[in-house]
Amino acid sequence: MLHYAVVFFVIALIAAVFGFGGIAAGAVEIAKILFFVFLILAVLSFIINALRGKS
Repeated sequence: MLHYAVVFFVIALIAAVFGFGGIAAGAVEIAKILFFVFLILAVLSFIINALRGKS
């Protein structure tokens, strides 16, 4: 999922360089959403793993 966030960020950078503002803004929003979903899932995974390791 983090890979897709990076891909959309690169697409946004390329679109911004060529002047496609709407496409760049859309790609940035998708990248932000994917990054935060990845971050939440990663934190939940670490917490669940820590709780399983203690018992």
